[in-house]
Amino acid sequence: MKPEPDFENKIALITGSGRGIGRAIALHFAQRGADVVINFFRNRAPAEKTAAEIEALGRRALVVKANIGDIDGLNQLFDETERTFGGLDIFVHNAASGFNRPTMEQRPKGWDWSMNINARPLLFGAQRAAPLMQARGGGHIVAITSPGSQRVLPDYVSVGASKAALEAVMRYLAIELAPQQIVVNAVSPGVVLTEALQHFDAIRSDDDLLERARQLTPTGRLVTPEDVAEVVAFLCSSKAAMICGQIIVIDGGYTQILSGAFS
Repeated sequence: MKPEPDFENKIALITGSGRGIGRAIALHFAQRGADVVINFFRNRAPAEKTAAEIEALGRRALVVKANIGDIDGLNQLFDETERTFGGLDIFVHNAASGFNRPTMEQRPKGWDWSMNINARPLLFGAQRAAPLMQARGGGHIVAITSPGSQRVLPDYVSVGASKAALEAVMRYLAIELAPQQIVVNAVSPGVVLTEALQHFDAIRSDDDLLERARQLTPTGRLVTPEDVAEVVAFLCSSKAAMICGQIIVIDGGYTQILSGAFS
């Protein structure tokens, strides 16, 4: 069934949108009528492929290489968006990175890297996005967070702490921007089947771990990037106008189970 074009002529910017969850979100918005800004930092080929798929849908796509962990790179991303499209309706901060190490082995460089990519762009990206959204009558900001902001996951301290900071920034933005008709929320996916899972040593060394996670998920399957994209799009629709400053968990009920594969 073809999605309804309820984002016709909207402009959506998604950080880290060449692959994985970001790619699914970008394509979903394009399928529903939006023009999309695709951001990547290291790997251009997947970003260009995503752009080609968006253009095949009859929508415009802008590919911007930018390290959003650097303020100049973040400003470049918004400068190119404004120059190309003249405004913005949707800002999804999806890009994430981190050094997976035990807490006592974490290093200052890895800590700063995680904070600067995962948490800081939401604050300073929102500062750039808000005027562009105000000029179009309002907009939506969605941050992609993680259960690791609240729960202890293996070797996840720098990412978990940065996601906790992300959630705090999201709540402050939600209250401050609501009078400007800019709706701010977050989405917290559970275990999502993407390439990023392979960065976890526990998964690489245990072939049965994902299967156990599936078995412990009440819905019987793991979350897909498309599941996340559907909820992000809902939060950016008029139907979610009164959802403000909330974290929507998408995990098939997994985190309701007290003991599990990632506990």
